[in-house]
Amino acid sequence: MPGAVPVTSAHALNNATLHYGLQLADKGLKAIMDDQNLRNGLNVHKGRITNQAVAEALGYEMAEPQTALAAA
Repeated sequence: MPGAVPVTSAHALNNATLHYGLQLADKGLKAIMDDQNLRNGLNVHKGRITNQAVAEALGYEMAEPQTALAAA
């Protein structure tokens, strides 16, 4: 459906994601440590899988995002 209303969908995507992009630009990895929504989007950090579904699909163990980020 976004193809039918490209300008509207682009504005909606911008409105939904701009806040997260600004956090990442301002705070870097600290933004991910501070924001559960950003941590939910993290799949891999420094070779450690931080997403349960990805770990299960690939047959690897998952590292908790906070643990993986703390080892930065």
